[in-house]
Amino acid sequence: MSVRPLRASPARGAGTPHSPWGHVARAAAALAAGMGVGRFVYTPILPLMHAGAGLSAGAGANLATANYIGYLVGALVGILAPAVVRSRALLRTSLVVLTGTLAAMPATHDTAVWFALRLLAGVASALIFVIAVSSLLGHLREYPAHLSGWAFGGVGAGIALSGLLVLVLRPVADWRAAWWASAALAALLAVASWNLRPEAPPTTTQAAKAATLTAATAATADSSRGPRTHRWFTALFASYTLEGIGYIIAGTFLVAAIEQSSPGPVGGGAWVLVGLAAVPSSALWARLGRRWSRPDLLLAALVVQAVGIALPALIGGAPAALVSAVLFGATFIGVSTLALATGAHLEFPRSVALLTAGYSVGQILGPLVAAPLLHHGYRQALVLAASVVLVAAAAAAVLRIGFPHHMVVVRATAPVRQPAPTESAADAGSHR
Repeated sequence: MSVRPLRASPARGAGTPHSPWGHVARAAAALAAGMGVGRFVYTPILPLMHAGAGLSAGAGANLATANYIGYLVGALVGILAPAVVRSRALLRTSLVVLTGTLAAMPATHDTAVWFALRLLAGVASALIFVIAVSSLLGHLREYPAHLSGWAFGGVGAGIALSGLLVLVLRPVADWRAAWWASAALAALLAVASWNLRPEAPPTTTQAAKAATLTAATAATADSSRGPRTHRWFTALFASYTLEGIGYIIAGTFLVAAIEQSSPGPVGGGAWVLVGLAAVPSSALWARLGRRWSRPDLLLAALVVQAVGIALPALIGGAPAALVSAVLFGATFIGVSTLALATGAHLEFPRSVALLTAGYSVGQILGPLVAAPLLHHGYRQALVLAASVVLVAAAAAAVLRIGFPHHMVVVRATAPVRQPAPTESAADAGSHR
């Protein structure tokens, strides 16, 4: 994931001559395939595998962990080998590999093979994500950031489409058909994103500008002696890592938990709602960031998410499940947007990489921490997830204390002061 400031639209007749929406659509399709289907289709299929494949709750948690380990590996490859984010061949290979792993899941009942397939799917998902996001930030640099926000909505669209697909198949087919259908959906999305242009390699002119900007940044930092941001970043890192633990427990077991108290199509329908709520969420949180400070919004999003996660466990029933789905879908992408934008604002070295690594480790730990509770059903796991997210909200509340809203931010032209949270300047917000 990456963060950049909002910019004004290029003047008509200048910049890229073609509409950016085609690029947005291709990137959204890649994110829908890699994340919405490749990563999250496991959530609505999990109850079917419990019923039809004899998968135990503990083994289901282990398969989730395998996928998250693979995702961390893929993300680290993108960090350590930056050239991969500019490879169209690697993007296409990852799309093919991801589709193949989905199609291969019904070919066996061997848990070890399933573990390997979900691990490989996690690697492919991460590579698709970093290439698509880098492409967005590279080719849409001169356009308003809400365009990138709608592209990130592809994650929600993939969740909604795959969830709807599984919901329709449940009465007439088994878990095998669900995996095959998800592979077909991933293949269609791969075709739609096949011609996505990765980020272009930097030109000599761009490299010279970057070197000049780096020198200007260092000189400005030396002269301004801006505030040390370590304590705020520590609170942010703790909050985002805890969010990784709590959100992924809900993201993995929400459907299964709802179906324990509300049998039938409610669980699958709730997952479709999660995806639909996620589609506009990134653009919405970016707009809210023009009026309220990021720490305030991060705190609010985490509290709302904790309430959404706890509802099916504490109340039960279809209405609570549907409200839970909307609250969860509307916040999980928004929390990432806000956290990464806050890290960029603090100008802490390698903030995006560090925050992403903490978040990924949290996602690996989440199913492992919840596994001992699954012997008694999924409600206790959701209560644990909501509690962890509330602790993340407490860390975000610490982040608000004395937060340097007006610290100097170096731009490509000259250093300016960050607008106050109440101002409506477009540059006050940024996007993941």
